[in-house]
Amino acid sequence: MNTKVELVINGTSYLGMPEYGQIMIGDKGFEFYNSRDAKKFIQIPWEEVEYVIASIVFKGKWIPRYALRTRKNGTYSFSSRDPKRTLRAIREHVDPEHMVRSLGVWDVTKNGVKGIWHKIRKK
Repeated sequence: MNTKVELVINGTSYLGMPEYGQIMIGDKGFEFYNSRDAKKFIQIPWEEVEYVIASIVFKGKWIPRYALRTRKNGTYSFSSRDPKRTLRAIREHVDPEHMVRSLGVWDVTKNGVKGIWHKIRKK
């Protein structure tokens, strides 16, 4: 899909079972190729990417995964050997305002308790 490749790095796709392969970032989109089966690949054009969601832990010291949320086909989760370098390369093609942090464990727990509390109050 890409005519010019800017970054190739080892990565993992979390679409179902984890699959290991290569992540390629180029001028036309984000690509993932499985290292064992060439038929298993993911290609996401930059026009389809709505948000890039990064899971940030320890105040930015560690980024275990990131996800690309597309306009039509849902969310694809990935991790790579050097996530900061990968996200910097993605930032060249996606508007920086569309790169967001995911909710932390505490935020998810807090939202769950609020949801339960609102259900109890409605009854």
